[in-house]
Amino acid sequence: MTKDKVIIVGAGLCGTLLAIRLAQRGYQVSLHEKRGDMRKEDMAAGRSINLALSSRGLMALDRVGLRAEILEACIPMRGRLIHPLSGEKFLSPYSGRKEDYINSVSRGGLNKRLLDEASAMGNVKIHFNSKCRKVNLEAASAVFENIETGVTHEEKGAVVIGTDGAGSIVRKSMMGQTTKLLFNYSQDFLRHGYKELSIAPGAGGTYRIEKNALHIWPRGQFMIIALPNMDGSFTLTMFHPFFGDIGFESLNTEEKVRNFFEKYFADLLPFMPNYIEEYFANPVGTLGTIKCNPWQAYGKTLIMGDAAHAIVPFYGQGMNASFEDVRVFDDVLNEYEGSWEQVLLNFQERRVTQANAIADLAIDNFHEMQDKVNDENFLKKRRLEMQLEQQFPDYYSKYSLVSFKPEMPYAQAMKQGRAQDKLLLDICTRADFAERSLASVHEELMELAAAVQA
Repeated sequence: MTKDKVIIVGAGLCGTLLAIRLAQRGYQVSLHEKRGDMRKEDMAAGRSINLALSSRGLMALDRVGLRAEILEACIPMRGRLIHPLSGEKFLSPYSGRKEDYINSVSRGGLNKRLLDEASAMGNVKIHFNSKCRKVNLEAASAVFENIETGVTHEEKGAVVIGTDGAGSIVRKSMMGQTTKLLFNYSQDFLRHGYKELSIAPGAGGTYRIEKNALHIWPRGQFMIIALPNMDGSFTLTMFHPFFGDIGFESLNTEEKVRNFFEKYFADLLPFMPNYIEEYFANPVGTLGTIKCNPWQAYGKTLIMGDAAHAIVPFYGQGMNASFEDVRVFDDVLNEYEGSWEQVLLNFQERRVTQANAIADLAIDNFHEMQDKVNDENFLKKRRLEMQLEQQFPDYYSKYSLVSFKPEMPYAQAMKQGRAQDKLLLDICTRADFAERSLASVHEELMELAAAVQA
């Protein structure tokens, strides 16, 4: 079976990592990307949203031997640095354990490194400017058009895997057989979009705000976040409603934008001399969740990554979840290699529920980041969680279960984490809170965890 040809549609992060791992296993990989080679072209301005690489993604990079190298191009972020509209900024650590942190990584830089690795492998052929027009689900074949020449050709493999993002052509081919496949699909857009801004590096590549943190300016119904880059700059993302008096559609003149930023983000302005120009030059992106089922068709065609489960970016798990897809697919191959039908069915069985769980958690975190990170009860709960993690190695907060405990499935992390959050918020508001010992709170949490897992 290791001589089989696998066609992968989409050479983003998920598709390229998958190509590398399959090639390492001996498969012949044909990787198609509708865009040009990003290593030779400039990325579109305002579309580079930095990524947070955490334990689940690192486990997948371990599979291909790239973990250590990729980490060298990352910046550790140990917590959220909160910048309230009034009052002093403060750090909210991600974990009470010093070894637990997330990493800021350039989407483009990471994708380019993966493409370099795939290109160096003799059994991977990458086709750029190759747009998938349609997929024959039952025959494991696809029609591709060369965007530069307009020439189309059909290519056949043992299996076709779509890693072609939220607008997946492979998924749309499956949707074209909705009745036959009993294909369920949902797409839910937030009423918020995003726009990218930046902070330039200081003299000599210095960082003008704290380097090792994810910065948040929470403002209730909108916010700005900032992630550090290796060159001393920060990529800022403005998450903002489309509509309303201060929505994107209303902030349509320089005067309105200037007045808005001076009112809500005055502390940022000294670091952003070109924010007006960037605001009008960079596009507004949409934010949405895609859920679907099944992910496979006829034992011949499969979708994974954003093609199967696009999520909003507020848990920093989009890339990590897609990379986890690759790792789990590799695990399934270890068990069922020799039968593509069994591989695809078992992969689907293991991943759909998990992908739905992290999608729901990402929406939870959206509301938390923009509104609750400065809430008194939320802060009290976070301080209690930090103390618990520092003193009891077996306790993980909901955030830590997702980001730093990769062996726990997302669905279990969601169920246990939500139950813990509810209990801790209840404890924080009890009259006897000040008298409670940390050990007694830990005991109550362990009983809860055992009950949830039973």
